[in-house]
This record gives sequence, C-alpha cells and structure tokens, in this order.
Amino acid sequence: MAHLEKGSKKLLNAWAFYDWANSVYSLVIASAVFPIFYDQLFPKGTMVNAFGTSMKSTALMSFTTAFAFLIVAFISPLLSGIADYAGNKKNFLKAFCYLGSLSCIGLYWFDVENLYFSLVCYLFGLIGFWGSLVFYNSYLPDVAYPEQQDAVSAKGYSMGYIGSVVLLVINLAMVMMPDLFHLDGAMQAMRISFISVGVWWILFSQYTYYFLPKGNRSNKVSSDVVLNGFRELRKIWQQLKQNVVLKRYLGAFFVYSMAVQTVMLVATYFGAEEIAWADADAKSMGLIVSILLIQLVAVGGALLTSRLSTAIGNIKALIIINSIWAVICVCAFFVTQPIHFYVTAGFVGLVMGGIQSLSRSTYSKFLPETQDTASYFSFYDVTEKIGIVIGMVLYGAIDQYFGSMRYSVIFLTLFFVVGIFLLARVPKKE
Repeated sequence: MAHLEKGSKKLLNAWAFYDWANSVYSLVIASAVFPIFYDQLFPKGTMVNAFGTSMKSTALMSFTTAFAFLIVAFISPLLSGIADYAGNKKNFLKAFCYLGSLSCIGLYWFDVENLYFSLVCYLFGLIGFWGSLVFYNSYLPDVAYPEQQDAVSAKGYSMGYIGSVVLLVINLAMVMMPDLFHLDGAMQAMRISFISVGVWWILFSQYTYYFLPKGNRSNKVSSDVVLNGFRELRKIWQQLKQNVVLKRYLGAFFVYSMAVQTVMLVATYFGAEEIAWADADAKSMGLIVSILLIQLVAVGGALLTSRLSTAIGNIKALIIINSIWAVICVCAFFVTQPIHFYVTAGFVGLVMGGIQSLSRSTYSKFLPETQDTASYFSFYDVTEKIGIVIGMVLYGAIDQYFGSMRYSVIFLTLFFVVGIFLLARVPKKE
C-alpha cells in the first residue's frame, strides 16, 4: 500500500479510477444491456404475478429499484458511522464493491422461473453499487483540495463514461454477433455480459484500493458505535440550521436529484416501451445506439459543465442545467419516433454527467472545515437515496395507473422547476 500526499496527481488519478471500475454497472446493468434483456423477457404490456399481486413488468422494476434505494438510505448512515469511528472507510468501500460485483455475476441466472432469486440479485447489485459510492464520494475532500475538487470530480465521471463504453462495445459485439464468440444467441451473450461487469468491477477497483488512504484511526467498534451514524446525521441536521447555504443547497439537490436519478434509471425502459421501433432487432440496436450516444456526449458534457461553473459559478450553472432537464422531460412526452429519441438522448448526455459531477463538487465546497467528511457525505447520500425512493415509487405508480410511462416523465418536470426555484434561493457563500 502506497502512501501519497493529499492533492498529489497519482492519488487523484487513483481516486478517479474507481469511476472507471464501477461505472460499467451503471451503463451495462442499469442503462443498456439489462433493460434490453428485461424487455426481451417481458415484452410490452406484460403483467407479472409477484408478491401476491399482478403488475406491469416495468412497474415491478420501478418498485424493486425503489426498495433497493430504501435499504441503501437506511444502511449507509449505519455503516458510515462505524467506518468514520473505526477509520476503515476502505474496507466498507471494498465490501460493497464485492457485493455488487458478485450480484452482477448472479444476474446470469435471471429468469421468469427464478423470479425472486433474480430480483434479489438485481437488488443486491444496486445496493452494492450505490452503497460503495457513499464511501467513494466521502474520500473526495480527503484526497483533493477545494480548488482541485471540481476538476477531479469531472475527471472521475469522464473516466467512468470512457471505461464503461469500452466494456459496452465488447458486450455489444457479443450480442450482435454471438456466433463469432461461440455463444448460443443474443440472450446468452447478454447473460455473459453481466458476468463481465462483475469481473471488470472487481479487477479495476484494485488500483484504487492500493493508493487510497485507509484512515488514521483504529478504534474498536462497540455496540454503542453501531447507531453512531444516525447520531451523526442528527448532529449534521442540527448544524444545517446554522449553515443556511448548505441547508438550502441540500433542499434543492433533494428535489432535482429525485428527477435526475429517476430519468436515468428508467430511460431505457421508456425507450423500449414507448418508441415505435420497426421490429425487435431495430429496437435493440436503437436503444444501444442511444445509450452509446448518451455516454459519449456525457464525457464532453461533464467537462463543459466544469468550465461553465468556473465562468459563472456553481449555482448558476446548476440552474441552467436544471432548466435544460425540464425541457427534456416535456419533449419526452411527445417523443414517438426513433429519430426524436436519438435527439433527446443527445441532450440527456449533455446534462447527465454535468449535473452529477457539479452537484457532488458543489456540496464538497460548501462543507465546513471538518475531519467528519464521511458523515456529511452520508447525509448527502441519504438525501439523494430518499429522493430516488420517492421518485421511483411515484414513477411506478403513475406508470401502473395510466398504463404508460409518458405521464410519469411529464410529472418529473415539476421537480426540475421546483429545483430551479430552490437553487435561486441559495445565498452566495461568504
């Protein structure tokens, strides 16, 4: 294990490299191959009998996703409190990484006959990915100085987009040309791609683990420490009352992030069900092209946003990006043809990486001088996760009630509009 000084180029690169390792989950599993695979298993309008009721297959996925985020929102403060006290953030980062990776490998057996086992693998994959992010994000102030944080945060997202596209291209070659890889059709190729995500994630994260500092405390964990994370959340909630800038920013972030994350989690399912594709092959290819377009545009989007925030300030940049998101949601309601979907995907890519990267670094900048970064980022994380739970439940309920995701997407516009209003109320930091 190497010891590197805070702010050193090698340490910043090692931290950002975890995005290269784990972003294959968010692209291949959350966005690209798995939603297409799921759509093949459950074609448009399929009703699924699960948990004693019958529901739309897309609504089942929305509710399963919401439940996973509810678990993450509950356990992350519990674990970050322990990690903060014991000084072993890295061990928790590894544990969630391995849980997520192995669950992705488990998706190989996803099937209608194994529905509950399948949903558990999907659930734990999601918990592993998002659970690891709270510890990864909390390392940002530990490895980078405030003036470095915007750039290194954007670099992480950019590396994530590039790395995930590399694996996606390999996976897509397998799906489109299974014979070349001696595979029994596209469905088996998609199953193999789930294994490749787990292996990639474990393998490349080792570089990050080698250089990240372990922590400088070695306190023994007692039963009293277990609830420490919730006490820390309550303490930070009390501190927010004195910190108007951070409190108002978090309120705005809670609202607009609810919509951003929901759109990103359901975009491919929306494209599969609501767009008039010529046939099944055209649908698969069209969705893949759209996702690749989003990823490639997002690399430039994250860097453009970083420059925009330098020129006009973080809050003004976030207001502009939220305005674009609101327009995208309104336009999505009317999108029916593939060409319109591609254009919409391009705009989503432009603002997707930017809003995530800038939101993370803006929060980091607004933090008071403290060693307690894990607790503050745990609060940020819980805020985001509870927002996603609400967003996904509302999305799934509207989808189930109206029988179409279009009404769900148009409803999300409201959150962006409210987010813009709340961002405008964030006072300038002294």
